[in-house]
Amino acid sequence: MARVGEWGFKGRAKWGCSYKKTTLIVCSINIVVALYVLRSLYASLYIYSDRDSRPTLEYTPDQIRKMEESVRIRKAAEPVELIRLVKALKKELSREVVVELPQPLKLKITNEIVERLKTLRPKANVTEQREFVERWCKEKLKEAKQLVLETDASNSKNLHEEAEMLVKALESDWTVLLEDMGLWIPAEIVNTEHHDKPEGEEEELDQILPGRPLPPECHAEVHTDYDGAAVRWGLNHHKDSAADCCQACLDQAKRAKPNEKRCNIWVYCPSESGCHSPDIYEHKLGECWLKYAETPKLNFKDRYPQSYRNNHPSAPLVVPWASGIVGA
Repeated sequence: MARVGEWGFKGRAKWGCSYKKTTLIVCSINIVVALYVLRSLYASLYIYSDRDSRPTLEYTPDQIRKMEESVRIRKAAEPVELIRLVKALKKELSREVVVELPQPLKLKITNEIVERLKTLRPKANVTEQREFVERWCKEKLKEAKQLVLETDASNSKNLHEEAEMLVKALESDWTVLLEDMGLWIPAEIVNTEHHDKPEGEEEELDQILPGRPLPPECHAEVHTDYDGAAVRWGLNHHKDSAADCCQACLDQAKRAKPNEKRCNIWVYCPSESGCHSPDIYEHKLGECWLKYAETPKLNFKDRYPQSYRNNHPSAPLVVPWASGIVGA
């Protein structure tokens, strides 16, 4: 009897323990399933609510046809060549990083260079001028670097910033900086003229301009110099050919603002030995003057008069300039 009772007690204990474990496992599984079902219901509710919040647009076949036609027209009208040229221009400009200096600093540097150039001998050639300006740029760069190191940015902020900008500008390309300020010193061209014609024989007029042909709207006239108010000074405005100079005049006239003068005269120097002018400047090959005159008038045509040559002994026999009136 004792064994029977013992067995019954142990059996109940064993089954009671197994029952608790089974209940715990079943409850855990139910909880996991419930969480999964709730998550699925929440996701479905979010998706449907999001779909419902978006307006549904239905287009008629005619509207779809018009939209397709509009897309086709826009693609056909797309300036592919212009876009290609703009991309190429951006790529080219990205190679040349030009530091833009404030106007007061430009004026200060310009005055300093002009004062230094006055110390040169009166008849200094172009090579001497370039070497002189190049030495000044190197000295100025060294001075600006030293100023950046010595100047405390917190105490002299303006002076420190000017020195930093000047260092960047001179280290990038000092020739671009000087041209931006209006100082253009061309490379010296040595040209030896051979006067092998018999004495007393007049020089023939050359009717052909070097470079690409000029379009009819340029109205090119060789050995001609027209007068007019300067829209763009030729001393720091050079072009590779007379055609390019004419195109620059046409472009300026298109871009000019209502209150600005529009170029209607272009004057170009096609001579390798330079072009004569009664002013104090030395005019070199490639100078392109853009001018404006309500009624264009000639300065000189074909040959300089003898009376003019008597007063200007350095004047050649033939007028070297080429000109044209556009927009007439």
